[in-house]
Amino acid sequence: MNERLGNISFEQPREGEMVFDKPFSEATASIIDEEAHKLISGAMSRTLELLRKHKDDVARVAERLLEKEVLGREDMIELLGPRPFAEKHTYEEFVEGTGSFEEDTALPEGLKDWNQDKKKKSDESDVKS
Repeated sequence: MNERLGNISFEQPREGEMVFDKPFSEATASIIDEEAHKLISGAMSRTLELLRKHKDDVARVAERLLEKEVLGREDMIELLGPRPFAEKHTYEEFVEGTGSFEEDTALPEGLKDWNQDKKKKSDESDVKS
């Protein structure tokens, strides 16, 4: 999907099916190549721009990686500060708004508490005892 090409799709061969020709012309193939090149070049430019803009942050993270090898969430908060947006902590929050209105994005009953804090569960079981 692209302004220049429009909304097009091409039938893909089935597994094991022989392909003798492309479902589009050489001119279309050329346009696809040009548009893919623009996307890749744009992504590369944006990446380099972000790296330059955040060079000091990248250097801090790199130094810490040399020290620790693996960084966790708390390390990143210490190095870069809190995220500039609200974090999502549950599956329901993460998938909210990603499906249709009819889609049920709730976890199956057996997985409802998969990401709950173990201490909280322990405290709850002590209270029940």
